[in-house]
Amino acid sequence: MKYEIKIEKTLTPKAKPTDESKLGFGKIFTDHMFIMEYSEGEGWHNGRIVPFGPIPTHPASTVFHYGAEIFEGMKAYRAVDGTIRMFRPLENVRRLNTSAERLCLPTLDEEGCLDILNTIVELEKDWVPHSEGTSLYIRPFLYGNDPHLGVHAVKNAVFAVICSPVGAYYAQGINPVKIAIESEDVRAVRGGTGFAKCGGNYAASLRAGKRAEENGYTQVLWLDGVDRKYIEEVGAMNVMFKVNGKIITPMLSGSILPGITRKSCIELLKSWGFEVEERLFSVDELFDLAEKGELEEAWGTGTAAVVSPIGKLYYNGKEYTVSNNLIGETTQKLYDVLTALQWGKIKDEFGWSYVVCNG
Repeated sequence: MKYEIKIEKTLTPKAKPTDESKLGFGKIFTDHMFIMEYSEGEGWHNGRIVPFGPIPTHPASTVFHYGAEIFEGMKAYRAVDGTIRMFRPLENVRRLNTSAERLCLPTLDEEGCLDILNTIVELEKDWVPHSEGTSLYIRPFLYGNDPHLGVHAVKNAVFAVICSPVGAYYAQGINPVKIAIESEDVRAVRGGTGFAKCGGNYAASLRAGKRAEENGYTQVLWLDGVDRKYIEEVGAMNVMFKVNGKIITPMLSGSILPGITRKSCIELLKSWGFEVEERLFSVDELFDLAEKGELEEAWGTGTAAVVSPIGKLYYNGKEYTVSNNLIGETTQKLYDVLTALQWGKIKDEFGWSYVVCNG
C-alpha cells in the first residue's frame, strides 16, 4: 500500500556544498523533508514533501514528556554507474516497525514506507555527494504527538524524513579508535528498549560517553545490565572480535540493537568461510584472550561508520592494544567489500543494493 505524497518544492533552494571534504556528519541538510501524520481511527494521512524547516509541535506533546520517539539511520550512495542507491532499505523499514511496536507507536506499511524513501531521495538526488567515502545520510523518525499530558498509548503521531550529505562519521576515517569499557553506567537491559532504535537509549549513553571522551577515548563499550560482565555493543555500533581465526560477536539477547551492518558482516564472513559465533562473551574472557595474544582483531559495525577498527581497549585501569593499533586484514576486507557493494563497484551477489534512480 502506497501513501499519497504531495510535493511542495522550495522556492529558495540552498547552495550545495562545493568542498565535499568538509561535509562532516549531520551538519548540512537538504532542501526538503517528508512529513506525515497519524491519528487513531484515521491512520496515516497527509503525506507531503515540503521545504526543510521547523515542525510545529504542541508543548505538551508526548515526545517531549515521555520519550515516545524512534528513528532509523540509512544512506544513499552515488554509484560508479551513475545510479543513486540505498543499501538494504527494507531492513531499516522492518526495524523501524519493530521499534514502533516496542514503544507503542503506530507502524508503517513496508511498501508505503519504502516508496516514501524512494520519493524523497529521488527528489534530493542532486544532494548526493560525489566524492569517495561520502553519501546522503537519511534519517526517518517517528514520534508521539498527543497534545496533552498523561502516560498512555500514543493516539497521534508524526513520521518524518530528513536528509544530510555526509562525509566520514569519525574525523580520523577508518583509522583505529580507542574504546573504554564502561563499568558504572548501564545503557539497556533485556526486556527494556535496547533492541529498539529510540532516543532514550542514546541519551542514557551520554554521561559515560562524555567521561570516556575526557579520558581520550572515542566511544564506550557497554556491558550487560544484569551480570555487568557480558559485552554488548559500542555506543553507536555493534562489535565483533577475531579470536584464533574465528569471529565472536555478542548474541542478540534483546538488549542490543540488531544492526543491519552487523547482519551484513556476519553474512559476508560466513560466505568467506569464517566460523561466526553469536554468544555471550564476557569481558574477562576477552582480556584473558588479549593477554594470551589470541585476540587478533576487533571492530565496530554500523551504518554511519560502516566498519571501524578498534586499536585500543581500556578496562579497570588497564589498556590493551589490538592488532598493533593497526587495521586488521579482516576488518579492512569487510570495509572494502561493504563499501564496494554500496557504491556499486563490484557485483552484488546478495541483492543488497537497491537502485532508486539515475543520478
